[in-house]
Amino acid sequence: MDLWPLLLLCVQLCLSSGYEGTPWCAPIKVKHGDVSCRTPRGEHYRNVMGTRCKIRCKQGYESQSSEVVCMASKHWSSNYACREIRCPKLNMPANGGYKCSDGSYFNSRCEFFCSPGFTLKGQKTATCQHSKQWSAGVPTCVDMDPPKIKCPNVKDKWAEPGKVTARVTWDTPEGVDTADGILTDVILKGKAPKSDFPEGLHKMSYTVFDRAGNKGSCRFTVRVRVRRCSELFPPDNGYMKCDSDRDNYGATCNFKCTGGYELQGSAARVCQYGLTWSGADTNCAPMNINVGVRTAAALLDQFYEKRRLLIISAPTAANHNYRFQMTNLQHAQCGLDLRHVTVIELVGTYPAQIGRIRHTLLPPLLSLQLRLLLQIPQRSFQMVLVDKQGTDKQRYPFPITAAELFTTIDTFPLRKDEMVLQQEAGQTCQS
Repeated sequence: MDLWPLLLLCVQLCLSSGYEGTPWCAPIKVKHGDVSCRTPRGEHYRNVMGTRCKIRCKQGYESQSSEVVCMASKHWSSNYACREIRCPKLNMPANGGYKCSDGSYFNSRCEFFCSPGFTLKGQKTATCQHSKQWSAGVPTCVDMDPPKIKCPNVKDKWAEPGKVTARVTWDTPEGVDTADGILTDVILKGKAPKSDFPEGLHKMSYTVFDRAGNKGSCRFTVRVRVRRCSELFPPDNGYMKCDSDRDNYGATCNFKCTGGYELQGSAARVCQYGLTWSGADTNCAPMNINVGVRTAAALLDQFYEKRRLLIISAPTAANHNYRFQMTNLQHAQCGLDLRHVTVIELVGTYPAQIGRIRHTLLPPLLSLQLRLLLQIPQRSFQMVLVDKQGTDKQRYPFPITAAELFTTIDTFPLRKDEMVLQQEAGQTCQS
């Protein structure tokens, strides 16, 4: 007898009646949550085919589906595990970072920080929420700290001999920034190092900027001192011309006397390191004319490079030209002195002739020699102009005005230099 049809029948009966209400899918176990199931006919087992289960996860967890069904395939309709909620990974802030209590999972608290030299701008913390979003955005790190720069410490400098300046050198400083490191692009306000600085206090500064535009600066001073001697003054009836700055260490002052005066003491004095002047005090003493010499040449030598001579010769004191000339020059004595002119009068004929320089009389023989040396006639009026080198510059057979005489003298080469010195010294004639 064939038993196969009976076996098939038995299986069908078992399926329709004997296995109905028996477990079919794997039992549901939900970690981090709970489950509530409803069977089709109220069966005892909660995993029979057709059972519907609602999944409820604890706070911070979520399931792929809120409800699953036991399928004929003996599998639940979807994954029902409660997985921890996770927020998207945070971006790392530039020039900074963050630390989180539990990574990117729910309720994890992340604290942001910045690298040295940067300041946090925005929320300092962010928390992963149930909505899978962070409670705050990623902040930025901003460079707010100014760079630091240290100015050089420059000691006082003394000017070199003959100068009122000093060359001052120092090393150019660098800026230091916590964000950018060493900064070499610095801005100097004032003279550059290795420059010559004049006497006095000079205020200087350096400025540096970092890449964020923050500014750092420092200030320093450069002081230049000049060693100086006590002030010198030109002697009476003389001139003083100094180089450099007149009284600084190494300066030289040269002295000259006006015509008719002789220099006594030092013709040049130097300001020394010890702040004293070299040499002796300078004076200009009246020229001492020695009329006791034997020759006219010896008399003229006393005026060489010192005075100009205006020699006026006339046969008698009553000579009209002589009287006119002397009257005219009497009112021009200041102009004569200003031009270093000494007047020598030769009046009369030998042996009764009289020679004089102002109030000093010349011996008759010396007066005669002077006429012979300069070839001046005794019996007519004549005036001879002799320069400081002893050269016969001009002869006048008739009187001239003081203005004409002065115009001629002022064209002499040496006279131009004298006028410059006299102008600097304020020596003029008022009338």
